[in-house]
Amino acid sequence: MDTRPFYPHSFGEAKRNEDTERYVLSHSANIDCKNAIEKVIRENYDGYRLGKDIAKPVIEEFGFDRMKYVLSYTVQNFDYDGRISSNNKAWAKETFVPEDTVMDRDRRNEFLVNSSTGLVDLFINQYKQEYEKLNLWDKTQVNPPKDMNFEGKAMVLKPEILNEQHKTRDEQLFYAFGGFGCDSEKGNKKVMGEFLTDGEKTNFYRFDFLGEAKIDLLPDWAKEKLAEKTKERKPSVLQQLKENKDQMKKGSLAPVIDKKQDKGER
Repeated sequence: MDTRPFYPHSFGEAKRNEDTERYVLSHSANIDCKNAIEKVIRENYDGYRLGKDIAKPVIEEFGFDRMKYVLSYTVQNFDYDGRISSNNKAWAKETFVPEDTVMDRDRRNEFLVNSSTGLVDLFINQYKQEYEKLNLWDKTQVNPPKDMNFEGKAMVLKPEILNEQHKTRDEQLFYAFGGFGCDSEKGNKKVMGEFLTDGEKTNFYRFDFLGEAKIDLLPDWAKEKLAEKTKERKPSVLQQLKENKDQMKKGSLAPVIDKKQDKGER
């Protein structure tokens, strides 16, 4: 697997964030990925049909995320071409590839796949077949995150947030236990929590999640861990404040804060 970082942003963005080294490495890997796609198509097309399973070795070398980025931009660039299916055109639009003009040159064109668009379309179908084998969580399998408080829930991370080696259905499951990002009214803030698989504690931004996993789709091991976490859980200070605020609106008692638990954001 190519170890260069995947950086889906423009040079201008990288420069503003002092991240030009990652940009340069990622851009060079994008070009190599494009060349690998062209090469495997060229070597496995006999003039009549494209060989089977030719996307797999390129995926193994460059990963799903980089390949989708390169292929998506290629399809977006040839959106007018009838040899590309409407399904694959819609698929390509899922990926945002920012404008990247440097000295009047669009650097995105440096990783534009120049193979026949009809063959690129067939190649994308093979890519999608490999991706489906991962059996990752998608939007149809979660409760939408809008207006939802994440705290105490089994949340599902977007696939692109995970590294290639951790891009599995189980690794997408994240138990949220605090942070301003749990509250929908706080915007794209950090969500504190832990992976359900191994309990590793970390944080992600609110927009990094697809939504809450539908309980009936959780595997048994995850249901058991979620039940344990729910039993052990104590409401965070933020949640207590919100609940007390809601009670006050209904004419209940004044808010009470448990100062022993108020340790601030970790």
